[in-house]
Amino acid sequence: MSGKRMAFGVKPAAPTADAWVQQGNGAEMPVETPPQGVLPKADIYTARLTIDVTPELRGRIKVAAFRQGVTVAEMVRDLLETRFPEDGADA
Repeated sequence: MSGKRMAFGVKPAAPTADAWVQQGNGAEMPVETPPQGVLPKADIYTARLTIDVTPELRGRIKVAAFRQGVTVAEMVRDLLETRFPEDGADA
């Protein structure tokens, strides 16, 4: 070691949880232009929902989504849409 001291500067402030959720995809990630008339998922799904499940249930959900070839989010959205349709009638 050369004995020189190196200044790191001020640590940047951590964003709040709300700012993190609202930042979306971020500028550093390329954004594809969707086909005409199709909204990107970020414009459709703008609310985040957090639930607590057991590790065993989480595992079963992940396996089921994998077998169906979808993401867990897509599968859960479909389940919620089926159970809570827009017309307000319970399925």
